[in-house]
Amino acid sequence: MSDFFSAFFDELPQVRSGLWVTLEATVLGALAALLLSFVLGLMSISRLLVLRGTSRVVVEFFRGTSLYIQLFWLYYAMPTLTGYELDPLLCGVVAFGLNYGAYGAEVVRGAIGSVPRGQYEAAVALNMSPLHRMRKVILPQAWVQMIPSFTNLLIQLLKCTPLLWLISAADLMTVVQQLRDRTGETLTAYLTLLAVYFVLAYALTLLMNLLERGAKRRLGLPVGAGSLLRSRSATEAVASVQGGAR
Repeated sequence: MSDFFSAFFDELPQVRSGLWVTLEATVLGALAALLLSFVLGLMSISRLLVLRGTSRVVVEFFRGTSLYIQLFWLYYAMPTLTGYELDPLLCGVVAFGLNYGAYGAEVVRGAIGSVPRGQYEAAVALNMSPLHRMRKVILPQAWVQMIPSFTNLLIQLLKCTPLLWLISAADLMTVVQQLRDRTGETLTAYLTLLAVYFVLAYALTLLMNLLERGAKRRLGLPVGAGSLLRSRSATEAVASVQGGAR
């Protein structure tokens, strides 16, 4: 154990670099997934059949195929077809964005669909345009319902970042794997990884809980004093928002 931590602190700059790559992949992949979630989610509720059909095909394809295979296809197979090779980090961001964006699209569609019908009718009665009522009335209520599910997807995305090691990205998993090979301390190396990923996941959860509190305050919904630290299910969030909307 002492050999591993000695090597760990000796290579601290490399460890920090690997951690930064992991964080970059998580944040950039999450942003790409969030953008795709809203694009595909809003397309899925469009009145135009071609938009609904395109959204459904894309969502079902990326939900129905393995992230592992998608990552390998982008990194190893796509260059043979296009002649263009993606950087390992960019490849990971694209794969994470496409895969989790497909799951997120269902979150967006479901949250918008669960906003009480009376909210739509009230916006129409106020002579709001479709874009205005979506931006000012529907999405603020749906957003609160999306956050718990988006939190789960964000944590899952973080936990998938060690896959970058398989395409030679210099992430945290790669650095720890190199230290494990050098010291032979398998148990210590992977326990260290478990601890680091737990801390990162918990920190992201706290940030998302803080975001949820802010979204609820803007809607005038009650926010419990301990809600920042308390984990919540998506079902609880939907019930509380619907109760407040009534």
